[in-house]
Amino acid sequence: MSSPRPSFSLPGLLPGARAAIPAFPGFIVFAMAFGAAAAQKGLSLGETMGLSAFVYAGASQMVGLEIWQKVWSPATILAIATVTAVVNARMILLGATLQPWLRHEPLPRTALNLFLVTEAGWLLGTRYYSEGGRDTAVLLGCGITLWLVWQASTFAGYFAGVLVPEPRRFGLDLVMPVFFSVMLVPLWKGARHALPWLVAGAVSLAVHALVPGYFFIVAGALAGVVAGMLIE
Repeated sequence: MSSPRPSFSLPGLLPGARAAIPAFPGFIVFAMAFGAAAAQKGLSLGETMGLSAFVYAGASQMVGLEIWQKVWSPATILAIATVTAVVNARMILLGATLQPWLRHEPLPRTALNLFLVTEAGWLLGTRYYSEGGRDTAVLLGCGITLWLVWQASTFAGYFAGVLVPEPRRFGLDLVMPVFFSVMLVPLWKGARHALPWLVAGAVSLAVHALVPGYFFIVAGALAGVVAGMLIE
């Protein structure tokens, strides 16, 4: 028997919002860390909230802080756009997996759903779909809820960061490197699968030493992808 065709119902927004609750702790901590780091970097509240509202991609926002400049030039704009595109390239695959679910949706609603997609929302949504659920409102409700939590936590984190005049004194300048290091732990699948990480790190360090600017981020990412493809 064929599976039922996906549909949309307003009551489905509430189960989607409830499904998002388990992701709250991670979202709150990450968004507060970003808000605090942005404040310490010298961004205004408007700039910080704008990044969280419209970029809405934690890893890209953190990397973007490393490139953020007081005075912008075409080169720095190109650098931050390129790095954001590379870091967010994983969303291409997430979007492709949602195609069977969203292909009958109106384009505006599909665009909103895809804008709000995060790894957590994608995982919760695809689990619901794999269990036979077809109401796209569940995915949208989950996405909207997580987006609102992200904004509120960024706001709180920003003022927490402003209250710390000397972040280095408390080691808060290490928030970003520590966060990304911790992110690697659950991804560990043995030494063989860690080789792309090693290649990416080595290439990044080499390019950072030899080439000015932020090309080392893109070079390391591409090197890691190529290494992973060769290993597989």
